[in-house]
Amino acid sequence: VQLQAFGGGLVQAGGSRRLSCAASGRTATSYPMAWFRQAPGKEREFVARISWSGGSTSYADSVKGRFTISRGNAKNTVYLQMNSLKPEDTAVYYCQAEAYGMNYWGKGTQVTVSS
Repeated sequence: VQLQAFGGGLVQAGGSRRLSCAASGRTATSYPMAWFRQAPGKEREFVARISWSGGSTSYADSVKGRFTISRGNAKNTVYLQMNSLKPEDTAVYYCQAEAYGMNYWGKGTQVTVSS
């Protein structure tokens, strides 16, 4: 499974950004997907997760109410809508897929929030 994340960039505090992630390779079945992020000098942390059907989502407390994870119409695509962005949201955002007994990671996309 290969993952490609899109949509990072520079945004002002209070603004919005939408990240996209598309899986390729073994995509015969739908699987749970998630977003993580890693800020400079910090460990990678969980942001949001969505079940294979899209019926269940979970969020880190730090983004709850501001970020929304959703699945696209294409199988194994996922979005992260980020609203009310804060400078502390600045990080490289990574897409993850839980598939076939393994966790797969994309290369990440940089989101920078200026104050």
